[in-house]
Amino acid sequence: MSIKYINPGPRMSAGTVHGSTVYLAGQVADDPVPDAKKQTAQILAKIDELLKQAGTDKTKILSANIWLSDIRYFPDMNSVWDAWVAKGHTPARATVEAKLAGPQYWVEIMVVAAV
Repeated sequence: MSIKYINPGPRMSAGTVHGSTVYLAGQVADDPVPDAKKQTAQILAKIDELLKQAGTDKTKILSANIWLSDIRYFPDMNSVWDAWVAKGHTPARATVEAKLAGPQYWVEIMVVAAV
């Protein structure tokens, strides 16, 4: 079975497709303004685009991992997530507090989806 690389770079790809599954790398905001809602919205828009490139969409997300630099952002992140996630297609999900790659990043999201 072949592997399709989405936006491959020297260190990592934004995603990979193997068989009928797409694995997205953790996504962070391109313009990480200090606002969890805005960062989450930017990330979810990136996820929509990457899933489209893989030939799928958010209705096929199997699982999501979400990292927050401060768990106090949980309600703000959830308000954007809840408006975005496909009703009736909510994936398995975990959200944890973790130190992210830089202090400008408040939210990181990684998903696995069916193609």
